[in-house]
Amino acid sequence: MLCVISPAKTLDFESPLATKRFTVPRLVAETAELVDVMRSKTPGDIRSLMRVSEEIATLNAARFSDFDPEHTPANSRPAVLAFAGDVYQGLSASTFAARDFTEAQKSLRILSGLYGLLRPLDLIQPHRLEMGTRLVTEHGHRLTEWWGGRITDLLAADLDSSPGAKVLVNLASNEYFSAVEADRLGVRIVTPRFEDRDGDGVPRVVSFHAKRARGTMAAWLIHNRVRSAAAITGFAAAGYTFDPERSTKNAPVFVR
Repeated sequence: MLCVISPAKTLDFESPLATKRFTVPRLVAETAELVDVMRSKTPGDIRSLMRVSEEIATLNAARFSDFDPEHTPANSRPAVLAFAGDVYQGLSASTFAARDFTEAQKSLRILSGLYGLLRPLDLIQPHRLEMGTRLVTEHGHRLTEWWGGRITDLLAADLDSSPGAKVLVNLASNEYFSAVEADRLGVRIVTPRFEDRDGDGVPRVVSFHAKRARGTMAAWLIHNRVRSAAAITGFAAAGYTFDPERSTKNAPVFVR
């Protein structure tokens, strides 16, 4: 069983590392091609392409200019400890024990606009390139199309070697999961939904809370070595409980 999550815009390259272990991304050649494309863009181009502020555009132009195709602990950081957004606050990988990192390497994957598909300990350098960016590569493909086949092939191989049932737990956003050619994987895909009750007691998705809940579930799957889709309904962390009446087989709903 494999779980996928999205990356984060917020990065942390300063905090002490919870592990010295690392691996090298498996699609670095493709990443280097994208970096070459982005190096041809001016800060103004990046601002327009990514729809970001001038400050963020200038920062990322510098990041692409400084990007080193060779990833080492001196210039990079394990992905699961470099991303620092809401999902990763829920994941809280800085608290993982050694065996948790080992389990995460087997069962967790991160979808990425620049790296395609990352294992938790794969080294990454500071960057921002969202999967939904309307970037056309030198081969004429948009970013999601360019990555789609590569990501899907790698996911299929990882699913074959992952422990437990052949199930993909989708905890990624629609933007990132859209790059996966889901039908071609030929496995069951389970997409949990997280809702919070409003002042009237009506459950609804609150983006901030749902993102953090995805990370919390990913951590729960890792800590508990979950190996089957049926066991997912046992998730009861951060105040969420399974709602069987509003759930379907492949779309379990959790409410708090």
